Amino acid sequence: MKVAFVTGSSRGIGRGIADLLHEESWQVIYSGTKQERPDHLPADRDYFPCDISREEDRQAALQYIVSRYHRIDLLVNNAGVAPLVRRDLLEMTEESFDRVIGINLKGTLFMCQLFAREMIAERAAGIPDWQPRIVNIGSMSAYTSSVSRGEYCISKAGVGMVTKLFADRLASEGIPVFEVRPGIIDTDMTRVVHEKYDRLIGDGLLPVKRFGQPEDVARMVLACAGGLLDYSAGQVLDADGGFQLRRL
Repeated sequence: MKVAFVTGSSRGIGRGIADLLHEESWQVIYSGTKQERPDHLPADRDYFPCDISREEDRQAALQYIVSRYHRIDLLVNNAGVAPLVRRDLLEMTEESFDRVIGINLKGTLFMCQLFAREMIAERAAGIPDWQPRIVNIGSMSAYTSSVSRGEYCISKAGVGMVTKLFADRLASEGIPVFEVRPGIIDTDMTRVVHEKYDRLIGDGLLPVKRFGQPEDVARMVLACAGGLLDYSAGQVLDADGGFQLRRL
């Protein structure tokens, strides 16, 4: 059985990704920052806590996966945070910037590095049916200005470059790297601005006139995980209802 680690998968987009992979017969390790296993996770789901901004947590997660399952076939870097308080760009604090960048960008980069090293080592060890992949969950905020949460936009723009860099470096190692960029997805993160986005969608912001659901993102991750896109190193998939079309 192939093994997937999905960071930030106790709820929201990550939960949708992890659940779909589980339904497709992957052995999935769910993850979140809480040490205790979330009560809402079914009893048959594996869980390991990991704050991806902390090196010791990243190392502990990999050690757990390898010691229990002896392989890692898929890393989905989903864990991410928005600013605790939305502030105008002129009022953004260093504390908020450091927190968002530390998790969304630094954490994603070093998760890629750590797990890529393990994947290369597994190839050398002759793991059967070996075809690992990495999928980073970015955002349409990578190219869309939002001056009340600049630190988030900067972090997701950085994730785009992390994806390019690792796709380039790992292509010759046989490890495809992809990015899925969600748009306006119905999760806890967008709940505080739900009315605003409802109005904008109604006014024609999106060609597909609805909120996205975690399952919309999950299906794109599944396509990457299943090998359908392996000849496209660094491919970016927009799960955004057509937002990227930039219509007149």
